Amino acid sequence: MLPTIALVGRPNVGKSTIFNRLLRKKRALTHDMPGITRDRIYDEGHYEGVRYALVDTGGLVMESDNESEEFQGDIFDQAREAIEESHALILVVDGRLGLTPLDEQVASFIRQSNKPILLLVNKVDGSEIEDQCLSEFHCLGFEIMPVSAEHGYNLEALRAKVAQLAEDTGLVPEEEDPEKVGLKIAMLGRPNAGKSSMVNAMTGEERVIVSDIAGTTRDSVNVTFRSGGKIFTFVDTAGVRRRTNIANTIERYSVLRALKSSKIADVTIMVVDALGGLTKQDKRLLDFLAKEATPFIIAVNKIDLVSQKERDALKEGFERALRMAHHVPVIYTSCISKSGLGGILPLAAKLKAECSIRVSTGQLNRIMKEVIQKHQPPVVKRRRAKFKYLTQADEEPPTFIFFINDERLIRPTYHRFLENKLRKILNIKIAPLNIYFRSTARDKETR
Repeated sequence: MLPTIALVGRPNVGKSTIFNRLLRKKRALTHDMPGITRDRIYDEGHYEGVRYALVDTGGLVMESDNESEEFQGDIFDQAREAIEESHALILVVDGRLGLTPLDEQVASFIRQSNKPILLLVNKVDGSEIEDQCLSEFHCLGFEIMPVSAEHGYNLEALRAKVAQLAEDTGLVPEEEDPEKVGLKIAMLGRPNAGKSSMVNAMTGEERVIVSDIAGTTRDSVNVTFRSGGKIFTFVDTAGVRRRTNIANTIERYSVLRALKSSKIADVTIMVVDALGGLTKQDKRLLDFLAKEATPFIIAVNKIDLVSQKERDALKEGFERALRMAHHVPVIYTSCISKSGLGGILPLAAKLKAECSIRVSTGQLNRIMKEVIQKHQPPVVKRRRAKFKYLTQADEEPPTFIFFINDERLIRPTYHRFLENKLRKILNIKIAPLNIYFRSTARDKETR
């Protein structure tokens, strides 16, 4: 189990920027999955061999009256769950604005967790203003550290400090050996969809307990095995159910760990019970995986129990649900007859290979120059987007950044056109693909 560290604080103090800086990559920090992960995201960080799970939470807002003080709505509920499951906390404040009443209220709340707390004073742009920016925060009584997430001041010291917080938990695992783990596949889905049965069927062993009782799998279980000369590791996770059906603290943590596993694995297999069809919760999970650009496969399990007539209707339902992520492959399986199971591992390996595609900047620009000249972006308010150059970010899944004169001139239809062209040219059929548009610094100044 990785030690978990949560970033908390009021809105607009720079938590998300710090999150990106610690991970050394840019991540989509918000999505709307009601009741499960709204305004909160997990990823794995590392520093000099120390690995940890990092959590970015939504900004906490508090309302006060004469009788009580309480945080507002879902944001507080999500932050509280992150605080409860974390082993250490980082309270982020704004050094430019100084200590606010809301900072004091958040500090008072998280102090009750009795967990190690680092007070991170952000927006301190240099050592010459440290004393001025930090002075009034000492009254909170936490270990204090200045940083500027935007300008990079003291970031290396912060990375070392976060690694120390992780080590102090005593939970730091050894660095994984990729050769011993192989392709890491997370199994995700509602309770009783057949995740554990599928792991047992594909490994050929009773490696995971299987029961008709929903919620048998409480924690993520790693199962490493060899198939076709290659090594695979399944991460069998707890069933993800609706928030209103999460009965206790242990199960809530199981759900959170299941979603974290989907982000840390190379590929996720979302298992759906064919008998129940595509439920509202399945659609929420689909939305979560799609918005997080998670490489995933949908395995519709227990297909042997569905008649041919019902099977056609089921397939139509998936086609409709996947319009926003048409690249996602769907495979129909049965753990009893073993139908479809033989195709899962080759498909997962192919998906991972597509996620690892790298293209040089020169080749990209030669390809896209011809595409854009043949199909120019539409005119928006008497202006047309002018493309400067294109580059691929050093991360998975494939992420491409177009630098243009004004990103506001790109319409969703043209965005989709460029994505489809990149997929066709680079032969990316089933992997998620991210495209971002950035205005160049000079163009921003002349707006």
